[in-house]
Amino acid sequence: MEPVHPAVADYVLASSTPPDELLFELIAETREATGGRSGMQISHDEGTLLTMLVQLVGAKSAVEVGTFTGYSSLCIARGLAADGRLLACDVSEEWTSIARAYWQKAGVADRIDLKIAPALETLRALPADFVIDFAFIDADKESYPAYYAEIVTRLRPGGVIALDNVLRGGRVLDPAFTEPQHETMRALNARIAADERVDAVMLPLRDGVTVVRKR
Repeated sequence: MEPVHPAVADYVLASSTPPDELLFELIAETREATGGRSGMQISHDEGTLLTMLVQLVGAKSAVEVGTFTGYSSLCIARGLAADGRLLACDVSEEWTSIARAYWQKAGVADRIDLKIAPALETLRALPADFVIDFAFIDADKESYPAYYAEIVTRLRPGGVIALDNVLRGGRVLDPAFTEPQHETMRALNARIAADERVDAVMLPLRDGVTVVRKR
């Protein structure tokens, strides 16, 4: 199932602020370096959305779970307040080496702290009083509930979490798909909708993006 008709998706991309030259360069290098895995990179309309959300929140403290080659982290860092910091969590030195190079080119490397370790370990090691203004979750799907639980407790009132790939290609709509990633995402989608600590909206953008705002 296509969550959004391809023609609509193309029109949405064409009607959104395009990537600048540096982001286009990162897109091209990601395709060359990662081959079929380049689909893990967010699309440019989603990147624009991340920057806007960070700016609207006025975020000074941001967390990203799943960095890959750095497109989303670059978009988040560009939206941060002047004294803002982004904690980027990933397990791949190989892919994040590309990210580091582009953070340097973009002049945002001094805003980003990259932790190469399982993200749950990094999140659970944060001080109890660590406050998050904005978070983006785009990593292994089976761990989404744990990432959400760790982040939402540290999210300030008015803070925002964005979760990517919540539709799983539309397969969350079909109970015939029973793989752990599908069952986990269905359960998390229902859990977030019923979570009285937050307001949430699921957007049919790309593979589905849920935006959560803490009350």
